[in-house]
Amino acid sequence: MKEIDKQEGGDHYRNMVIQPIEFILANKIPHCEACVIKYITRWKMKNGIEDLRKARHYIDILIENESRKS
Repeated sequence: MKEIDKQEGGDHYRNMVIQPIEFILANKIPHCEACVIKYITRWKMKNGIEDLRKARHYIDILIENESRKS
């Protein structure tokens, strides 16, 4: 069994056609963006609004970081 086929702490990713980690790795997505993808794809199956807040938190971090560059 490949590591991608295993999941620690639930099965909320197993039923997805493409798991978030597969998409993230294939596209070399940076950490904050990867977290947004992870939380936004699982929110209905795992932690509900808490995961939406986590996704928003990472988006806010990205906005703050990008705003400093302007």
